[in-house]
Amino acid sequence: MPTSCTPVGIGASRPALHHRCSTRPPLRRCADDDYGEDVHTSDIEYHHDGKRYVGHLALPDGGGPAPAVLVCHEGPGLDEHAKAMAVRLADLGFISFALDYHGDGRPLELSEIRERLGPLRDSAELTRSLGLAGLQVLLDQPRVETGRVAAIGFCFGGTMALELARAGTDLTAVVGFHSGLGTPRPLDASAITATVLVCIGADDPMIPPEQRAEFEQEMRAGGADWRMHLYGGAVHSFTNPNASRLGSPAVAYHELTAIRSWRAMLDVFDEVMPR
Repeated sequence: MPTSCTPVGIGASRPALHHRCSTRPPLRRCADDDYGEDVHTSDIEYHHDGKRYVGHLALPDGGGPAPAVLVCHEGPGLDEHAKAMAVRLADLGFISFALDYHGDGRPLELSEIRERLGPLRDSAELTRSLGLAGLQVLLDQPRVETGRVAAIGFCFGGTMALELARAGTDLTAVVGFHSGLGTPRPLDASAITATVLVCIGADDPMIPPEQRAEFEQEMRAGGADWRMHLYGGAVHSFTNPNASRLGSPAVAYHELTAIRSWRAMLDVFDEVMPR
């Protein structure tokens, strides 16, 4: 898988915490101290096309091989939300890497977001190359079981995960949460080998019914193994507890949908790459 990334570890182990969520928790939100025990985290600096990126690696305890998950952050940049998802996955036994597709491993200022995302939306090739650079960092981890690797993403990160699937990347599963479903390259769906799940808020104005219908048509035409879950009452960014701070009715955390969609993802993982 050709990329020009050179990873350098620059982090340390995550301190042990006191409680863990089970694989199938009750219908309640996991607090920060409900997971993370025996998870070791570090920041990984890597380079792609001459630019510096810093992602977040989360390793489950132990030294044996393990399945792996690439985590693609929301449009504003790599933040605690994406890092926490990587830790939750590592706590369940997955080697997880939250990539950085904007650079320097930091969230963008609000004024920067549209300028950064515009070229990515217009170019599937650019989006895929950034996703592949992060994926290579994950694959370079010695414990990763090749053949049991998934990619998940949130908001535009979900779009990136879907573009990796459309590129024919060797992934077992791809999951998008409140992910944009459109692509400049819909015919590439025929190259998808991963099982695809998208979890969408039924009331998300950024992913309207027309876009969902076009995605369904694309997946059918491409012969993909796919599924779409719609969640009533949920809008955009329903997985992010900080989303409601933006003060927009189009963007809000929805706790029940966050829990249900996480379980849906785990159901796919249990089906196609059981631990």
